[in-house]
Amino acid sequence: MPISGKRKRVLDFIAAFIEEKNYPPTLRDIGKGCGITSTAVVQYYVKVLERDGFIHRDHEVSRGITVTRKRSGSTVPVLGTIAAGQPIPVPSADTWAATPEETIEVPGYLGGDLTNIYALKVKGTSMIDALIDNGDIVIMQSANNAEDGETVAIWLKDRQEVTLKKIYHEADKIRLQPANTLMQPIYSEPENVEVQGKLIAVLRKVSE
Repeated sequence: MPISGKRKRVLDFIAAFIEEKNYPPTLRDIGKGCGITSTAVVQYYVKVLERDGFIHRDHEVSRGITVTRKRSGSTVPVLGTIAAGQPIPVPSADTWAATPEETIEVPGYLGGDLTNIYALKVKGTSMIDALIDNGDIVIMQSANNAEDGETVAIWLKDRQEVTLKKIYHEADKIRLQPANTLMQPIYSEPENVEVQGKLIAVLRKVSE
């Protein structure tokens, strides 16, 4: 059964937590890691994942979650850093790398077409309301166009900078919209904007 949206985000977090900690997360851990403030909402997503066979729960213990559909993913290159805030210049030694210095395994249960994908480290908090935080890894699929509302990696030609934003086509302008109410959108001429990839997943490293 395909999985998408917040259910996939919760499942990703559970699997990543277990891989790093060697023990399962609590509901509170899941809520904190996925940006869900209500324990009842976390409980709902966990129940749905259990119902659909993605996890198994031992209800007698607080950390009784196991992932039943194991990761069987692809290894993809981490090409550098992308700004989720003000755009940062690229390429350079510490941003967009032509030759990857590291790779990351992408879970097989992401589903869909996993060809031409790559990873970028997020710098900034402009996409925080979309559950993309500073330090996260975004999994991108190469693309040169996007529909309104999609989260994309955008190359701004005049600035020689790249940024991660939601894209909207408005009359004779392109609006690059942050998912943070404290930040303003970027407006640019269409010929100045080059789509380089679409967001397909977000991976978060669990803090100690």
